[in-house]
Amino acid sequence: MSLELLGMIGGLALLDTLSPGTLGVTVYLLVSEKERVGSRLMIYLATIAIFYFSVGVALMLGLDALLSTLSSIFQNRIISWVTMIVGVGLFIASFYYPKSKKQSELPRPKSRSKTSMVAFGITTAFIEVGTAFPYFAAIGLMTSSKLAVYQWLPILAGYNFIMVLPPLILFVLHALLGSIMQKPLERLRIKLAKNTGSAVSWIMCIVGLILVHNSVNNL
Repeated sequence: MSLELLGMIGGLALLDTLSPGTLGVTVYLLVSEKERVGSRLMIYLATIAIFYFSVGVALMLGLDALLSTLSSIFQNRIISWVTMIVGVGLFIASFYYPKSKKQSELPRPKSRSKTSMVAFGITTAFIEVGTAFPYFAAIGLMTSSKLAVYQWLPILAGYNFIMVLPPLILFVLHALLGSIMQKPLERLRIKLAKNTGSAVSWIMCIVGLILVHNSVNNL
């Protein structure tokens, strides 16, 4: 396992911290809720992290079995070409992704119960997993690098921790600074609502470039 691979996966994890949905819900809870916000936010973030981790493990095991089968039929160069095509496709599509300047409505929970936060976390994860380009790219990199389970399992866990780290930092700052954080959080909420499309576009562009770079090295 090379440092270059770890660096690329770490960079993809940092890209995933820009998730407008998870950040938006976190900001909404911190700004609008006064009671039990800490426990409800932790339940929400833990639900998302566990969901993504489970999806990642399933994909790693499934892709590993699939690539093992394909490797007996095709050369590894075929897989690199497919990776390059996907990367180029994401790079080109990033320029055409809609970047509306209008403020969109960020997701927010409709109930204050802890059970509803688990359900809302699963719903958010289901919605965002379809556009989790950095996560899928990281899984693809680990699979193509043929890492053993004891190697990719902690990397996957670390990736998911980094993914929910910004909301955790916002919560700690809110707990320490109290009302001082209200105005910065409200400005962040407005900014997230206005720039959701732009963030996704940049993520698609960078992930595409990383995939192209990795596939060129394997050709």
